[in-house]
Amino acid sequence: MPNSVLVIGGAGYIGSVCVEQLLDAGHAVTVFDNLSEGHRAAVDSRAPFFEGDLADLESIARALCESRAEAVVHFAANTLVGESMTHPGKYFRNNVANGLNLLEATMAAGVRKFVFSSTCAIFGPPERLPMTEDLPQQPINPYGESKLMFERMLRWFGDVHGLEYVAFRYFNAAGATTQCGEHHRIETHLIPNVLKVALKQKPNCEIFGTDYPTPDGTCIRDYIHVTDIAQAHVLALTPGKQGFYNLGNGEGYSVREVIAACERVCGGTIPTVTKPRRPGDPPRLVASAQKAATELGWRPRFPTLDEMVSTAWEWHRSHPLGYELLSTTKARAA
Repeated sequence: MPNSVLVIGGAGYIGSVCVEQLLDAGHAVTVFDNLSEGHRAAVDSRAPFFEGDLADLESIARALCESRAEAVVHFAANTLVGESMTHPGKYFRNNVANGLNLLEATMAAGVRKFVFSSTCAIFGPPERLPMTEDLPQQPINPYGESKLMFERMLRWFGDVHGLEYVAFRYFNAAGATTQCGEHHRIETHLIPNVLKVALKQKPNCEIFGTDYPTPDGTCIRDYIHVTDIAQAHVLALTPGKQGFYNLGNGEGYSVREVIAACERVCGGTIPTVTKPRRPGDPPRLVASAQKAATELGWRPRFPTLDEMVSTAWEWHRSHPLGYELLSTTKARAA
């Protein structure tokens, strides 16, 4: 198993947790991030840090060389579905063109293991549930399309150059570790937005659509603890592992069920407002992770919604401003 891992986007939510888990597993980890979405304070102090951009081939090559990387784990991407519908060029430039820079620099450096953070958005509205890896890939937004394009590049680099790759298509990441949690500059995810209400940082949380063909009329999504996602990436570094894998719990929770779980954990009522459906929101998205279980030996360790919410709540309570205060403190200390 590789000992030296370069994590691209390791200052972001999922990337920072993966860095923590890789270090705990005994790997030497280096982080590369441009900090446009990530936070310097989220990077584990045990990991050397390169501030650089995937548009700059020289900075990628330097990070690969100085880290002596034996494997690359790639999280860096623009991920806002709505923004991708108004600025598609941004998504194809960063997620595809800059991703190609990374692939070519990886091959030039002699690295032969690549793990990619993909998304269930490559599928579009599913033909059946739970969603398996062999479903038709019909993305309905530039974000999903850009991730699918990178998956296809991975396959060709594997066929032509012998690159050993693993790509994870996961659903809704949730939860936190003691050290790392969810802090996006533009927050679109349900759980942190609900917890902001509990912290009195927002007056209410929004429910988009209450007339879906689901038991309570709200959308159902599959949630997965961020540390379980990170553990899948650790397992993916095992030599000989290759392919595309869905990651999820196989259990879906509606928007109202998520809010109820937050109320149980936080011990209070969460005010809500209902709004019309958002275009393109499927009623139900639930994953089958049987392939990952069978081929990688992966099992979620935090399978229940209350466990995910509890860890997120503890992190948000101890980091009410996210990483902002930590970043300011570190800057002053430097």
